[in-house]
Amino acid sequence: MTADDSFGRLDDDDYPAYTMGRAAEMLGTTQGFLRAIGEARLITPLRSAGGHRRYSRYQLRIAARARELVDQGTAIESACRIVILEDQLEEAQRINAEYRRAAPKP
Repeated sequence: MTADDSFGRLDDDDYPAYTMGRAAEMLGTTQGFLRAIGEARLITPLRSAGGHRRYSRYQLRIAARARELVDQGTAIESACRIVILEDQLEEAQRINAEYRRAAPKP
């Protein structure tokens, strides 16, 4: 891998660049919270060669939304389910918009 390849990953939302400690610090939460949303299957961090959890920017955005809901009093399991449904709805809306753009105009 060249230096150019490494720098290209800085823009990749799915690149697992953040350790658990750094991710928790960025979110203003605990490592236990990250473990809990992992156990609830909201996010599945990748593992480094040494077995340490690594998080992507996309996963951090998802975790931040879950934390927002938990901070508002939503149970963690419910917050995770809400975030999953929000993500699925956003994806469905994106696909529908693509179909509308591709559909022949009358």
